[in-house]
Amino acid sequence: MEVHQLQILRELGELGSVKAVAETLLVTPSAVSQQLALLQKSVQVPLTRKDGRNLVLTDAGAVLAKAGAGVVAAMADARAAIGAYHDDENAEVSVCGFHSAGQALFAPLAAAVDSSPEPKPRVLFADEDVAQQDFPGLTARYDVVLAHRMDHSPPWPTEQVAVIPLANEPLDVALPDGHRLAAKAHLTPADVATERWVTSRPGYSPADVLAAISAVTSTPSNIAHRINDYSTAASLVAAGGVLALLPRYTAGRALAQGSPLQGTLVLRTLKGLNTRRRIDILARPENLKRRSVMAVCERLQALMVELESKAITGTVAPNIR
Repeated sequence: MEVHQLQILRELGELGSVKAVAETLLVTPSAVSQQLALLQKSVQVPLTRKDGRNLVLTDAGAVLAKAGAGVVAAMADARAAIGAYHDDENAEVSVCGFHSAGQALFAPLAAAVDSSPEPKPRVLFADEDVAQQDFPGLTARYDVVLAHRMDHSPPWPTEQVAVIPLANEPLDVALPDGHRLAAKAHLTPADVATERWVTSRPGYSPADVLAAISAVTSTPSNIAHRINDYSTAASLVAAGGVLALLPRYTAGRALAQGSPLQGTLVLRTLKGLNTRRRIDILARPENLKRRSVMAVCERLQALMVELESKAITGTVAPNIR
């Protein structure tokens, strides 16, 4: 039983197919199958079974995969002890984030790394806007994953990933500054239940909040457009005819800095309903033992505190009430 075989078994349990494991580990599917076959020979119970065209874990396989995760983490600790890998403060760190987090944080993070004294991790960015349940799986491909989930949704699987909280971000109602509701200090679900909306695709935060508005008011949502990009949604709001739900910290910065829409939108808090989404860093536990990864995480925390502070003072999104 080899450590890399346990890693392959773990990835199969989390990614769901031999092909996905091969793509993540940058090997061929046949190499993955071969290592699984060798691992199977070392135990007396079946570790995998066919589920349609996919190979999935049996209950015994899931138990071994979970134990294998501990072995992998232990090996990471061993590497840290000799200092060859974990102590490299300038090592490469891959960071992925959903779209609004990328717009708000990627450029400031790159600038913070470039302008700071040592350490200077080499940060590689990617955008991954996926449904909540798919964020933990991204930790197989990236060192740091910026993820979001609604307050009321299931927590992250902490037996698989480590979680560093970044923010508890409200979603505000965005409307044109000439809209009849713009004069209100804040809005309630009843105020906006019959309005036309531009919202996200199902499974994302704005759609979740809009569904809650519909539920508490017993009013079907009038959805005109489904668009995940907040800048595009804001453009449609500014053009008139629809409202949107925009995150206060991450979307606000993009609109406030040089946007042609500045001054054409107002954001109003929604009372009587929990509109907050959690923004967290997800990572494999062994990756958080790397100094370069932790340096990036600490900078992300500092940048998010700055975003929250600017939102409170009105520097980022001055039309919030």
